[in-house]
Amino acid sequence: MNAVLRLPDRDRYARCIRASKMISWDIERDVIAGRTFDMSQKYLPDGLSLVPDFIMLSESEKRFVSQIQGRTYANVFGLVERFINAKVLEVSRDYWLGDQVALEALVRFSDEELKHQALFRRIEGMIGETLPPGYRFDIDPDAIAAVVLGKSTWAVLAMTLYIELFTQIHYRQSIHPDDQLSELFKNVFLYHWREESQHAILDELEWKRHDALLTDTARDSAVDEFIELVSALDGILRMQAAADSRYFIANCGRAVGEADAMSIEANFHHAYRWQYIHSGMHHPHFAEVLNGLISEPQMMRIRAALATLH
Repeated sequence: MNAVLRLPDRDRYARCIRASKMISWDIERDVIAGRTFDMSQKYLPDGLSLVPDFIMLSESEKRFVSQIQGRTYANVFGLVERFINAKVLEVSRDYWLGDQVALEALVRFSDEELKHQALFRRIEGMIGETLPPGYRFDIDPDAIAAVVLGKSTWAVLAMTLYIELFTQIHYRQSIHPDDQLSELFKNVFLYHWREESQHAILDELEWKRHDALLTDTARDSAVDEFIELVSALDGILRMQAAADSRYFIANCGRAVGEADAMSIEANFHHAYRWQYIHSGMHHPHFAEVLNGLISEPQMMRIRAALATLH
């Protein structure tokens, strides 16, 4: 299918190209710039790590939690960007013999996502050099991507948009304002945010374009698949929360009782649900776009599913 774009949409793809050229950056030159991480600093801000909720921990232990979560944050982004990039390449096929402006915008999107994956691999390794051994992130990005890409394009693009919207709100509302964070960590997500701002525009355009091609029955099925993807993500977050809490307890330097251990794991999971599910699903713009595409009964199904994740 050769996609034909309306002029206003074509202009938005063109603006994304111009922005991509203007803000282009290099991992080593612009982001790392010869710096290293420092364990005396927080990596993830309180607004994302939710460390104030870890009331049984000391301030130094809370800082350690922020560092563990910062490492997981890099790993999770590397994970989701694997399937995002694959889907972007897939939808770009519609423009191979069609609108070359849209094609260039999506190719640039793909190239930037590959760079982001390389950035997060680099950052994960650098954070690992500062933390004790034993951290585990036993989730195969390719295996997860294969499962996600088995769902409908509508469902995958819905998830992609809310992920790329929450990256922006995370940076603007939590990472940028926190003057206690590692400057290197802040810079990683400054540069990431700059490109994700264009990606979210393209996600929305492609999601709406694809939605216009669906029957009501296909869209209804896609809503269920979207719910399945969000639920599956929560399963991954639950597993990682358990792994990260075990790692914290093994390396915090003191004995942790059973009740506190259960509370620490629950707090990790609560923080991860906030970071990767609720902050995106409740993003005002995502809610606006989603409301414009689905019916009230379909929205009620999504809300009911989210209610089980609190």
